[in-house]
Amino acid sequence: MLQKWRLFGTLFIGMLLACIALRADAQSNDERAIRALNQRFGAAVNARDLNKIMSVYIADESLFVFDVVPPRQYVGAEAYRKDFEEFLGLFPGPIKFMASDLSITAAGTLGYSHRIDTWNVTDKKGKPVKLVFRVTDVYRKINGRWLIVHEHVSWPVDPDTGKADMLSKP
Repeated sequence: MLQKWRLFGTLFIGMLLACIALRADAQSNDERAIRALNQRFGAAVNARDLNKIMSVYIADESLFVFDVVPPRQYVGAEAYRKDFEEFLGLFPGPIKFMASDLSITAAGTLGYSHRIDTWNVTDKKGKPVKLVFRVTDVYRKINGRWLIVHEHVSWPVDPDTGKADMLSKP
């Protein structure tokens, strides 16, 4: 009888460890997929490809974004697409986008990340401009595909001047 319980205990522990390993692998697969989404976004920005930029966002009216430019709140993919069009129009030259400090958490069908974005752009007068943003994204896994459903882009504000600190580093 004792031998049966040992066998049962060994099988139970083995199954438990296998479940933990599978769960950890699922999380890392999800985190890898979200990391790949962020890489696609960066490549799309550098290519100035608006369709590819928008492909990482949910394509309906449920998208909700807080951005650094007025009106600062965008509801729906079409509104945010227009915001990106206007932003790209302000900086018609080449773009060099870099993301750093990317941290991703995913569980089930929800995930979130935060990162620092650096945009080296050129304005309409040919002047180089460097912008550093803080970005937090919320993702949903829909039909096996991760998409951004909420985004918050911000700059810290200097309390003494009330002005945005567009080159802030963490």
